[in-house]
Amino acid sequence: MSLEVGNKVEGKITGLAKFGAFIDLGNNKTGLVHISEVSDKFVEDINDELSVGQEVTVEVLTIGDDGKIALSMRDREKEAAEKKAAPRTPRPQAKTNTGPSSRPQSSRPQGGRPQNTRSQGNNFNRRGSSRDFDSLMDDFLKDSETRLSSLRKNTESKRGGRGGRRS
Repeated sequence: MSLEVGNKVEGKITGLAKFGAFIDLGNNKTGLVHISEVSDKFVEDINDELSVGQEVTVEVLTIGDDGKIALSMRDREKEAAEKKAAPRTPRPQAKTNTGPSSRPQSSRPQGGRPQNTRSQGNNFNRRGSSRDFDSLMDDFLKDSETRLSSLRKNTESKRGGRGGRRS
């Protein structure tokens, strides 16, 4: 039988490591069953589940370009059936209001970045702007230069200004 992704093949465990088991598949082919693919339950120590010389049935997950073969001992058909049979519990829905106060009030917006509290007199980052690209780019460059010059001034004052002694 040729090795193809999805095929189930018989093999013999030739070695165990902390991260998984090496399986001899015959025809000079060896694959690896990662410890997460050994059982449906959590496996802390692979030696508790498998032993060298044990005959096992494995499923071919991937065959890499470099010849590495990833295998699984988990019963994927059983998992798929359980997922279909398990009733989905609906997520609780947040109360939806329409209006300016419908957005949750927090110190950080969704996305995790702090809001920019400076007033922005330019339109280069606003969507739906009717200005053309060149004028938007000009505004961006002006704003960028202003920011860079203020950064340079602050940095120079911390170093003692221009021409300060360096030790």
